Amino acid sequence: MTVGLVPGLTDEQAMLVDASARFMEAEVPMAVVRARADGAARDDAGYRATAAELGWFGLLADESDGGGSASGNGVLDAAVLAAERGARLQPGPFPGHCVVVHTLSTTGTHASVLGELIGGDAWATWAFDEHMACALSPDGDGLRLDGSVAVVADLRYTRWVLLTARGPAGATQVLLRTDTPGVTVRSRQGLDVTRTWAALELDGVRVGTDDIVGTPGPDTDELLAGQGRLAAVLTAAESVGAMHTDFTSAVQYAKDRIAFGRPIGSFQGLKHLIADTSLGLEMSMGLVAAAAAAVGTGAPDGAELAHAAKAFVAEQGVELAHNCFQVYGGIGYTWEHDQHLYLRRLAADASSFGSARWHRAQLLDVAGVA
Repeated sequence: MTVGLVPGLTDEQAMLVDASARFMEAEVPMAVVRARADGAARDDAGYRATAAELGWFGLLADESDGGGSASGNGVLDAAVLAAERGARLQPGPFPGHCVVVHTLSTTGTHASVLGELIGGDAWATWAFDEHMACALSPDGDGLRLDGSVAVVADLRYTRWVLLTARGPAGATQVLLRTDTPGVTVRSRQGLDVTRTWAALELDGVRVGTDDIVGTPGPDTDELLAGQGRLAAVLTAAESVGAMHTDFTSAVQYAKDRIAFGRPIGSFQGLKHLIADTSLGLEMSMGLVAAAAAAVGTGAPDGAELAHAAKAFVAEQGVELAHNCFQVYGGIGYTWEHDQHLYLRRLAADASSFGSARWHRAQLLDVAGVA
């Protein structure tokens, strides 16, 4: 079953979704997701290679860089794919990877790295930090980078990281290999056990002009705004996918579970709960689809829709998961049931690439509301 984020897919989009869904269910089914959550070894090389062949990583890159979208709107295509990934709790920093690919293609920098990322040779991610805690300072004939980013998803499996720092010329973006001297990836425990978590620590990292992405200052401020919109849309899309699977499974359970000789879904209390939850899911899907379409076409309301989608889905996703617990009852709280894995993913996504509160603040800023 597919999520159906966008009704009436083009033939190319439908082919991408169908092939990708079959690939994910064969390569990383829930049994593998559970095994990894329990500590099983993980190797994404084969997964990335096949995903690259399907075109996952080039959707937001220019055709001249080896990319290309399925429908002409790469953001919408990536959002449709992100929803299918979220529905199956797939591994890897897909939203962050897409942000890096789009940034390198847009700025025309680091062509060799861009080739690696589109070809699936490595993961990359955007180390988003609401507070921009990293700083660049003069150091001899170059610059040094110091600071930290408290939480980055799947950084342990990532070769390249894009981050923003305060520099002499203003906001500056830097692309680093995670094995660069002075870079420490420190593992952290996280609520979402379907992914790994780490802090990125930077101590006297030497930065040259070749490491800089774009032009520091106002141009980077504009670049950051676009990255925030893109990450918001794709993270919200992954959340919508997880919401869809969680809710669909709970509804089926309400039909199958018999109590007092009747399916529990026939009881008025659960009927109302399920109806209200369904409305929240449909609103979330519609808002994310609209945001992806608008951001992908550069529509004037793209920024507002992106921030609104992330803020709305962040809260609706967690509420939906809690409502599904009410349907499942006690069995939903057991480790053996999948329900807690979806709650964990949705709770983590709610704060990834900006909390609901942060995105509301951005929405007010874009709308010119003091």
